[in-house]
Amino acid sequence: MTTTPAAIGEIWVISFHGQGHLLPTFELCQQFLSRKLKTTLFVSSRVSSSIPPPLSADQLFHVVETPQLPPPPPPSPDTGDHFHHRIQLERVQMAECLQKLLAIRGAKPLCAVVDHLKSWVGSILHELDIPAIGFFTSGACSAAMEHAMWKAGSADLGEIGNESRLLPGLPDHMAVTGSDLKRRPFGHSGRRHPSPPPQPIGPPPPSPESELPKPPMGRRRKGPPAPGDQPHWFQEMDGFAQYLYNTCHELESPFIEYLNEAFGKPVRAVGPLLPDKYWKSTRMGSAFRDQEVRVKRETNVKEEEVIEWLDCKPAGSVLYVSFGSEVGPTIEEYSELAEALEASNRPFIWTIQLGSGPFGSKFNSDENPEQGFYPHGLQERVGKGRGLIIHGWAPQLLILSHPSTAAFLSHCGWNSTVEAIGCGVPILAWPIRGDQYHNAKLVVKHWDAGEFVTDDFSKSVSKNDIARGIEDIMRQEEVKKNARAISVKLENGFPITSTDALNAFRDSILRAANS
Repeated sequence: MTTTPAAIGEIWVISFHGQGHLLPTFELCQQFLSRKLKTTLFVSSRVSSSIPPPLSADQLFHVVETPQLPPPPPPSPDTGDHFHHRIQLERVQMAECLQKLLAIRGAKPLCAVVDHLKSWVGSILHELDIPAIGFFTSGACSAAMEHAMWKAGSADLGEIGNESRLLPGLPDHMAVTGSDLKRRPFGHSGRRHPSPPPQPIGPPPPSPESELPKPPMGRRRKGPPAPGDQPHWFQEMDGFAQYLYNTCHELESPFIEYLNEAFGKPVRAVGPLLPDKYWKSTRMGSAFRDQEVRVKRETNVKEEEVIEWLDCKPAGSVLYVSFGSEVGPTIEEYSELAEALEASNRPFIWTIQLGSGPFGSKFNSDENPEQGFYPHGLQERVGKGRGLIIHGWAPQLLILSHPSTAAFLSHCGWNSTVEAIGCGVPILAWPIRGDQYHNAKLVVKHWDAGEFVTDDFSKSVSKNDIARGIEDIMRQEEVKKNARAISVKLENGFPITSTDALNAFRDSILRAANS
């Protein structure tokens, strides 16, 4: 008979539903479990099936499925109140879940770790007298930049023009420039509203600013803060005891130090939160197999086909293109990208997510809105020998860790950024919204391990922008050298500094519970 291992305490983990948040959350749970901390994960019933089997099988791991909210209506002038009703409904349901579990368990957890996009849960935890810990699935740079730009003041930032403005406490090369302020309001989603992918990964991102219903007076609409705005999480997380970031000192030391000063509370770098088998592969210098640890999603290409295709290419010759699971360019920009890839004459892998294409886009008569953008004829024109087009899920870590991969055209979501840099792959940065702009600047200005695809993201990215960017990133040996140099810092496995931070976090919550 198998006995349940003794736990030294319990932690609740309250997740956000996007894939970019779930993957590091699962890995954080694994870290807690390895320290004999019973871990209860609150996750939407919509995405609970994506929990990796090894995690589900751990006897100290438990799942509480939160109810799935009904899908939001299409944007219209009448949906503002519905939007806020949904938020209130989610609050009520979360409070009921927490109170019910507390009644069943009869004992409070040591703390609750809360994804920063659910920072509003902090007020519920305060009422229950449960310490709240903030968890940022992104890196420290984006949070530090948001905070520093807010302290600088939006009025001052608006006067930059062609100048630059230093941000006190941050490196000089992270000064705000006029180019940093050129971005589309709220970004653009790159996805259609009514047709989610076959494997749900959360509700669609916000639609363009002009299409969003205006919130009632006195209510702030959530979303990525505009440059100079106060980040919504800063006020909502003010009462949190400490903060965990999915990063490490080897990658973001000055930004972690800045946040320690800004919060006046412990800020712990506990990442990068990648699968344990990935870290083992870095130590062994072998390629990583995604399908071994990540729940596979719908795709038109098997992992073995990807390996075979890459094995046939010269070392450092392939451009990998992917915009992640939740955002992407406009349909028009996708077409520009297809033309640029065709004209480049370089081998490429292009992953196109199911459902790609912005809200309100006018699809061509032969375009399937369920599938989103499809580069008609591109595969035939370039041949499968030069271009591999993947629709749906792609084994990204495998692709990035393969020696044939030279560069990565990316939206600079944090997971993708860390995975690329960890594999020593430079990035051609095409941020779409929110923290991606700061991640892109981190790559280009702080690490000097990439290039921007354009210097004006308020405008549509053109074929010429993309073609020029591809040639730059494929030819710049210095950028490649810098990316490889950063990856060396992570080649011995999960950072010791992050292991120490996780141990210090465990010790601190145990001390607090016993004081």
